[in-house]
Amino acid sequence: MILSWSRLVEAVEGQGAAALVRVHDVRGSAPREVGATMVVRPDGGFWGTIGGGTLEHEALAQARELLQRGRGPALRRAWPLGPDLGQCCGGHVATVTETFDAADLPDLRELAAREREPGGFAVVASIGPAGRVERRDGRVKAGGWMERHGDDRRPLLLFGAGHVGRSLAIALAPLPVAVTWFDSRPEAFPAAIPANASLRLLGEPAHAVAAAPPGAAVLVMTHSHPLDLAVVAAALSRDDLGPVGLIGSQTKRARFLARLRDAGLGAAAAQRLVCPIGVPGIEGKEPAVIAAAVAAQVLQWRDVQWRESQRRDMQWSEASGESPGIAASPAPVRGPSIRKRGAKPPRPRPGQRKAGGR
Repeated sequence: MILSWSRLVEAVEGQGAAALVRVHDVRGSAPREVGATMVVRPDGGFWGTIGGGTLEHEALAQARELLQRGRGPALRRAWPLGPDLGQCCGGHVATVTETFDAADLPDLRELAAREREPGGFAVVASIGPAGRVERRDGRVKAGGWMERHGDDRRPLLLFGAGHVGRSLAIALAPLPVAVTWFDSRPEAFPAAIPANASLRLLGEPAHAVAAAPPGAAVLVMTHSHPLDLAVVAAALSRDDLGPVGLIGSQTKRARFLARLRDAGLGAAAAQRLVCPIGVPGIEGKEPAVIAAAVAAQVLQWRDVQWRESQRRDMQWSEASGESPGIAASPAPVRGPSIRKRGAKPPRPRPGQRKAGGR
């Protein structure tokens, strides 16, 4: 994951121009998902990846060629991976490549600020009269599509900084999750922590869980079984959280659930308790091995959430009779501007060129 708009600002400020390559559509097997991006600089350097291989090599060459021409219309291109590129994936990928220069900096900076907000943001995009991509808030119209940008790391609460907790924090470090790490013992935390983790001294478990954002997953592996139980009880009492993972055995799960049912826990909440944790089939009990298995399971949970968000996006578009697709031939667009739905564009001052003019 890269913060594409922030990188575009950096490239335009430093080198005067930049290109954004975005995976727009995927059919069949492909190396990256819709929304994957690369930011390409005039000097040939780039950030991000759309999957490597010949596809990325050709897309980079195309972006560099567009940068040499200067700021212009967006370019959509379909890439049959097997016949044209010799990639064994065999699917089809469509990319949209945009070019930007100093004229776009105000809009780029606005988008960069929005993508740094927790959870990122979504906008509706379409090709405008000048062949460039316009972005706005609102519903998808015919010929338009929805984009998600920014920090899409899923929130995760990690309780426990013992051997497995420390190994798990390391395993999660490069992954798209934002970890809030709790322990009641301040000395238990390591001196150095991953960039995607923030430390919290654990007091009352209910207070810690109450502050979690909706959809957060919870992993429990403290040094104390009574403390584990208190955290699990608090997490399962919230029906807007994700899975609640508990380190331990089937026996520990049964005992915890028996106590929680006596305290009034419902059947639906009980189904969210995952214990033992970790993808099946891995038998090792070394902390690093357990951590690898749990990290893989966290990615499975995240993918389920991602598919659900995609489903909601499609329902949102279909409910209004509008299409999430893109016009086959990108017509012109005005740059990366965001306009509130129904808002009128600002009237140019005397002597000022119209937006998009050169």
